[in-house]
Amino acid sequence: MKTLLLTWWTGYIWSHNAVLLLEQWYQVILFDNLSNSDKSTVENIKEIAASSLLGKERVERSLKFYEGDLRNTSDLEKVFSENTIDTVIHFAWAKAVGESCEKPFEYYENNVVGTLNLTKVMEKHNCKNIIFSSSATVYDPSQTPPFSEETKTGNTTNPYGTTKFLIENILRDLATHADFRVINLRYFNPVWAHESGLIGEDPNDIPNNLLPFIMKVAAGELTELSVFGNDYDTVDGTGVRDYIHVVDLAQWHLSALKHLESNTTHLLYENINLGTWAGTSVMEMITFTEEIIGASLPHKIVARRPWDIASAYCSPDKAEKLLWWKAEKSVKQAIDDSWNFIQQKKS
Repeated sequence: MKTLLLTWWTGYIWSHNAVLLLEQWYQVILFDNLSNSDKSTVENIKEIAASSLLGKERVERSLKFYEGDLRNTSDLEKVFSENTIDTVIHFAWAKAVGESCEKPFEYYENNVVGTLNLTKVMEKHNCKNIIFSSSATVYDPSQTPPFSEETKTGNTTNPYGTTKFLIENILRDLATHADFRVINLRYFNPVWAHESGLIGEDPNDIPNNLLPFIMKVAAGELTELSVFGNDYDTVDGTGVRDYIHVVDLAQWHLSALKHLESNTTHLLYENINLGTWAGTSVMEMITFTEEIIGASLPHKIVARRPWDIASAYCSPDKAEKLLWWKAEKSVKQAIDDSWNFIQQKKS
């Protein structure tokens, strides 16, 4: 049984991947500093995986958790010295674009320094397989969507995007000069919850991303949603993004892992977009949510944010051909799953 290390596992995206990988008979090690998540998520992961014909006993044997921080090399040394790790799926990041503009040093330390610490410890322990969670924010904002892997990158508008751009180049150099094997997955906008309602996006603080903010307004936890600009050159003037369901995202990660495992005879560095070919505007997201919850969603139009662009969506053609997977879940399905998650948490 191969052993995988998942960094920052309790985040809503990564917990879905943990479930899927357990179902695929991997040994899964989870590493997180719990800075914006709840350790109870591991119990929900175990419950979902155990119900998928795995059984509680096997899940307990196949799942480990270490509390630690990528900025602390001794935390990583403990994990690698106690386990033989085949592949790292590197999710760990500070990931809010707006927050990164307010706290740039924190983002460089967490994302760039944390990744350097991780890869140094990986090399020391002869683990050189890594799947990295990058972002659509690496693309040059002057480019026109749909973005392909050949679209120009750089000229980033915020420190978050800059950290992703820097890490991509670090990993490319490690693949070229240090024998690392890298699959670099460029996410567009992953959102929402597992269909069971047991795990989903529920940040401890004020949400920085659109859908969790919408859900908190819908649930009455926040009074209204701010829509940042309605004068963009888009279908209704509001920003357009390529939203992907986290369950589809988990399937892409599994496919990327299988691709990495099957290509053992040569060095590897691949950039791969993960998206749906299309975008959804902020107002469309509001309308879909109102249809699902059966009520109006309080919102107001406010000024644009300086780091936002009008539209970002991708061509996932490479992912569909190389990883043999394409997005199956619709935006409305995903919003419905998220609302189910919120309702279960309230009950």
